[in-house]
Amino acid sequence: MSRASSLVDWDLAGRTARRLVSSGPETSRDEAAAVVAELHEAAATAVAHVEALTGLRPVPGGPVPTVAVVDRPGWVEANTAGMAALLDPLSDALQKAQDRTPGPLATAIGSRATGVQAGGVLAFLCTRVLGQYEVFGSGGRLLLVAPNIVETERRLGVDPSDFRLWVCLHEVTHQLQFTAVPWLRSYLEEQIASFAEATDLTPDVLRDRLTDLVRSLGDAVRGNQDDDAPQGLMALVRDPEQRAALDRVTAVMSLVEGHAEYVMDGVGPDVVPSVRTLRKRFAQRRKGRGPIDRVLRRLLGLEQKMQQYADGRVFVAGVVDLVGMDGFNQVWAGPENLPLKDELTDPARWVTRVLETRPAFPA
Repeated sequence: MSRASSLVDWDLAGRTARRLVSSGPETSRDEAAAVVAELHEAAATAVAHVEALTGLRPVPGGPVPTVAVVDRPGWVEANTAGMAALLDPLSDALQKAQDRTPGPLATAIGSRATGVQAGGVLAFLCTRVLGQYEVFGSGGRLLLVAPNIVETERRLGVDPSDFRLWVCLHEVTHQLQFTAVPWLRSYLEEQIASFAEATDLTPDVLRDRLTDLVRSLGDAVRGNQDDDAPQGLMALVRDPEQRAALDRVTAVMSLVEGHAEYVMDGVGPDVVPSVRTLRKRFAQRRKGRGPIDRVLRRLLGLEQKMQQYADGRVFVAGVVDLVGMDGFNQVWAGPENLPLKDELTDPARWVTRVLETRPAFPA
């Protein structure tokens, strides 16, 4: 998996994460088998509900997604492969943009150091992720992390069957987004490439910005909320062109996350009887539990992701209220129809800009 030119030793990252992470809640063999079977069934059931609510259908002849119910080490393995596929070309582009490549010894030492750091990040994340649709790496696969789903439903005290279907509705929505809108993946890849091409960071500048970020983490430990403090590793980026690329990525990720949030609640109690209870209790889970959790969330930019869920849902619900689901689906017609970052909280601006001037997305 790792390459000589890579800035991250992904093999080491995977080994580090697997060594650090716990296996999850205790279950018997029969209980575990029943969970796996029910998650597969829930994922299959969710497809019809998501398609009916959204009006989207996979492109004929496209790849057929598969569902994998995995444990925490399985999630780590999938994501080291996916992150390598996404970030290794980016790191190569960054090195090329700076017109210098470190020697073999420096690369080996640096990649191992960042590999350990990446492993720590993966170990933290793999206890919290409930599921995901793999966009990069192997692609076309929906992952459901069984121990995290079981642990969360127990902690929240909710109906297991309802919760499992509810989670699957969210993840299947992501699956449908990328199978019904095949240009979406290439668009994200193009924005990441634009980000790399615009970089002008030097090691000294990067070190100074990291210092600023680390200073802000003390506030997170104490629970202080400083709107001017750096919010995650992306706060290290200050180049206007890079910021513009990140704004485009943020807008599209807010869209897809908000769309999934809208769908998982929009199916209503006829499909998920305890949906309102699930939403109320799950919202509390996203706030984080302790000081260390708050630090890691800030460092990794997870608070920004929570804002993506909120802004994206405001956008989707607002557009649907104004022009219906068919009108909203014009967002998938092409990159020019995607919302701008400042339109996420002002859906009417998107409706005015796009629906009066853009070609229609086929129903």
